[in-house]
Amino acid sequence: MIMSIDIQIKMMIYSLFTGIITGILFDVYRTIRGFENPNKVLTVLEDILFWILVGLLDFIFLLYNNYAYIGIYVYGFLFLGIFLYIKFSSKVFIKTINRILLFIVKIIRVVLNIIMYPFNLFYYNIIKKNRNNS
Repeated sequence: MIMSIDIQIKMMIYSLFTGIITGILFDVYRTIRGFENPNKVLTVLEDILFWILVGLLDFIFLLYNNYAYIGIYVYGFLFLGIFLYIKFSSKVFIKTINRILLFIVKIIRVVLNIIMYPFNLFYYNIIKKNRNNS
């Protein structure tokens, strides 16, 4: 199938962008899963499910943008996008995700402490009164 140069350039750009998105999803997955592997079977199952999901998302994205025409250069630019992302942006993105997650955990902890404070106060007052009366 003969395609014009502008369509081929768009396909290469979309493939590169798809590779970058795949790299971002991989870093999000690594952050959620954690870096320790307690169970090998569970890790393999999670990895297989992740790559099936990413494969489907990549296919849908490429189907939407270039009618799922998959040439060798589409794969090449997809892998180039993944490589460039991991080489130049992955460490910064993982640090940012970890900071955001720690911030969210701190906020949740503070909110829970604020919500639980009246109940804790009530509970400790009851225990104090019971000890003083005994």
